[in-house]
Amino acid sequence: MGRRGIKEYRAPEALALIAADRAHEPLVCPSCGTRTIQRSPRRRVLRAGAGGVGELFTAERISLTCAACSRHAFYITRGMEPPRDATMDPRSL
Repeated sequence: MGRRGIKEYRAPEALALIAADRAHEPLVCPSCGTRTIQRSPRRRVLRAGAGGVGELFTAERISLTCAACSRHAFYITRGMEPPRDATMDPRSL
């Protein structure tokens, strides 16, 4: 059976594409092999002295869609996290 009409990448394909996007590597569709991946919102160019720190590290939803085969993947960027409290950290035990 399967879900008709929904064109999502399989999990390993989506993870590879997301990893490439996070590493700022060229995006190639793992399904059809084209370089027609559209990123929304587009990557911003960071300039020295532009905006505040909170503006640079806000978490946002990223959409990666192949223009050729229409498959897509979504992920949320990691925002600036507060420092971990040593008393709450299970790794410190």
